[in-house]
Amino acid sequence: MKYLREKHPLAIRWFHWINFPVLALMIWSGLWIYWANDVYRLGWGSTTLLKFFPQSFYEAFDVPYKLAKGMAWHFVLMWVFVLNGLLYVLYTLVSGEWRELVPGRHALREAGQVILHDLGFRKTAPPARKYNAAQQIAYSAVVLMAVGSLLTGAAIYKPTQLAWLTTALGGYAAARLEHFVLTIGYVLFFVVHVAQVARAGWNNFRSMVAGFEVVDNPTPPTVSSTPDSSIPSSHGH
Repeated sequence: MKYLREKHPLAIRWFHWINFPVLALMIWSGLWIYWANDVYRLGWGSTTLLKFFPQSFYEAFDVPYKLAKGMAWHFVLMWVFVLNGLLYVLYTLVSGEWRELVPGRHALREAGQVILHDLGFRKTAPPARKYNAAQQIAYSAVVLMAVGSLLTGAAIYKPTQLAWLTTALGGYAAARLEHFVLTIGYVLFFVVHVAQVARAGWNNFRSMVAGFEVVDNPTPPTVSSTPDSSIPSSHGH
């Protein structure tokens, strides 16, 4: 027998579904900005293994010549991203939800077990909780990454007015690289997150949409056939 069990509160679902498209659009508008000065690559000396991004990529997605539009969208969405993030953190603190999200002392070890289990190298499933250790580390890291994106973004947007911040981050070039690396981190998180949601199935996805999941009814307690010694025997002594 199956029954419904609440999993995600309404507030968490709202924060999640607002944050997902906002962050995706920020990455997209950031690409319009990056096009104007695309300096990053993987390689050494004059050898380039991977360039971010080839001209064919820009042309395929109609990115060129949208610097002004990209900056306008990026900064408008930034305020929505920051406000949503602040409300999310405040909610988790006030509601106590942070206890489910903050990694514990053994989180790294348990996260390794989760990864090995997901890859099929470990048969024993990790401890069953609302969020496993790998999720706790990933979700907590995203919050810290958001803070980093806000600081590095401010440093490269106002390098003169916020010279102290730009200097603290290693200078303009370093702050811009840090902002770019954080963006790559978001993309990787998206890919892994979507893959894990698909792997977990419809029940898991529904819990983030409707707030509940369908679970198997626990096995009813076994009734012992042994007479209770606390009940007097009908046979007299």
